[in-house]
Amino acid sequence: MTYVNPDPDPDRTTGLEAGGGVPPGETPPAESSMPEAGPYELSHNPAKGWGKGPLTAILVVVVLVAAFFLVYAIILLL
Repeated sequence: MTYVNPDPDPDRTTGLEAGGGVPPGETPPAESSMPEAGPYELSHNPAKGWGKGPLTAILVVVVLVAAFFLVYAIILLL
């Protein structure tokens, strides 16, 4: 197995200046310099809260489960 040095020789690496620095054109732009990198959040995902249908369904399930345990507790006491 041959050993490969993970740190290349700066004298033979392209894109490096004499002191080891990188010239401005060799690096990709920073993330903050890319305008409109993602979708505008409020236009694609408006915050409207819970819908009436899902909230009603959850409340019905909670009431049914609570009623079941209440009836079960009453049957155990009799």
